[in-house]
Amino acid sequence: MRFNLPEVFELAAIAYLIDCFFGEFPTKHPVVWMGQFISSFERYFYQDRVFVGALLVISLISLTLVISLGLVYLGNLFPETISLVLMAVFASTGLAMNMLHASVTNILTAENPKNALSLLVSRDTTTMTETDLYKAAVETWAENLSDGVIAPLFYLLLFGLPGIAVYKAINTMDSMIAYKTPHYLNFGKTAAIVDDIANYIPARLTALLIVLLAQDKQLAWQCVRRDGYKSESPNAGYPIAAMAGALGVSLGGDARYHGLIKYKSVLGIAINPVNKAVLEQALAMKPNINRVILTMLITALLIT
Repeated sequence: MRFNLPEVFELAAIAYLIDCFFGEFPTKHPVVWMGQFISSFERYFYQDRVFVGALLVISLISLTLVISLGLVYLGNLFPETISLVLMAVFASTGLAMNMLHASVTNILTAENPKNALSLLVSRDTTTMTETDLYKAAVETWAENLSDGVIAPLFYLLLFGLPGIAVYKAINTMDSMIAYKTPHYLNFGKTAAIVDDIANYIPARLTALLIVLLAQDKQLAWQCVRRDGYKSESPNAGYPIAAMAGALGVSLGGDARYHGLIKYKSVLGIAINPVNKAVLEQALAMKPNINRVILTMLITALLIT
């Protein structure tokens, strides 16, 4: 498509609407292809070295950029309206509001909520208490609002289809190899650093969005300022702290990963218990989040 500012906002709005109404298409998702590339690279070339992990990062980003630029080039061969729709469909695969909300909501209705949660988090779920379960679900919802919605939308607005595609490649590598385990400590270090850089601004924008939608905006903002930086990740703590303040609960705290207890800071203020009702309240923010995002995109489109 012909790149100019109004079309970027139009592209983002259409892509977001496609994700909201249709969610994931019944085809092989681009992230699955990225995951297969990462797994194959690891299987054939893994070494416990930062350099080898950096080669993976460079390889996947380069390949993703070439493919996405190729799709843009092919799209430009069609009439402008068709090109816009095609690019929006491709871009919508990088947005995950529909899938994220459905996945976390499934915890509320699943016969075995711990199993449902285990599909979404890397922490051990088998020994979780009910409070731990709902706390992890709320944290997943808050953190992935940044990773799955705001960040990809941010890079789509900045760089079009190649921007959102490269971001998804970075985020996929982070979710697969950026762990501080003996196996991944060096191999995944570059992926972790690049992901931290990519999510720095989007995580804080997500926190601001949650504060904007909170009933007690002052408390939510207070938690962001006081606790956002306390997470081991330079980014994850901000949306989680904002959500904790918006719900009047404490999140974070120690959790078990790969059989080991990980000591984590507590975020928020424990005014309310973390239970099923709190998770429902967090998930109920979705319509307002959609409304704010679409209003901002359409307004930007109208004034450009």
